[in-house]
Amino acid sequence: MKFAIQMYTLRHHINSPEDMLQILGNVKEMGFDGVEFAGFAGVPAEKLRARLDELGLKCVGAHMGLDDFTEENLPKTLETAKILGTACIGIGGADTGTEDSLSHVLDVMGRAHEIAAKEGVHVYFHNHTSEFQPPMFATKPGTIFDRLKAVCDMQVDTYWSFAAGQDNAKLLAENRDRIVLLHIKDGVGHETMALGEGENDLTTVVKAAKDNGFDWLILENDDPKPTGLEDAARSMAWLNANAR
Repeated sequence: MKFAIQMYTLRHHINSPEDMLQILGNVKEMGFDGVEFAGFAGVPAEKLRARLDELGLKCVGAHMGLDDFTEENLPKTLETAKILGTACIGIGGADTGTEDSLSHVLDVMGRAHEIAAKEGVHVYFHNHTSEFQPPMFATKPGTIFDRLKAVCDMQVDTYWSFAAGQDNAKLLAENRDRIVLLHIKDGVGHETMALGEGENDLTTVVKAAKDNGFDWLILENDDPKPTGLEDAARSMAWLNANAR
């Protein structure tokens, strides 16, 4: 199994294009095999790809904004994905708080998914906890997760699914055909932590990932402590000991 890191975990270290290129080097030194971007810090995609190739890192995905997946902007988004060498590109969340806003997300992501699939690219949506409850405004059956997976691929954040009361082994097995990437994360309640420091059933996540043929686990911590690099190093130690 290979390990990537969602660069959002390291965002406080990245205040310039030069920082981004340097931090990618730190990521490699920690032993990660790849990265998932959440913004590019002003570095052109071509330059990022050159740096990744230099370091031997793989871009497994990238979070962009919902507007990047509208029909007028999608060609540029797909070109970015191809330059970076990833077959997966998506969003880290969007406003799904009303039927109108959810319908807009479903429309944009559904159209993008159909177009991107013809070019061999997966368009995905990253869950938090709210996607697993039927919305208060529900006029149609099912959770937001159910409605999203009907129109696009999913990236399951296995901590937020755990916090929402989901059985991760069942969730991954039953939705394997719609899940393209996994986040591994730990925490207590809604406070995220380095791996092994919280309550998530991480051994279940690792086993389910392997059982369902996922090649990558992507580490993410929304609130790393005391710094992103130190937090990521502790999580990498856990991954090396428990997920290889």
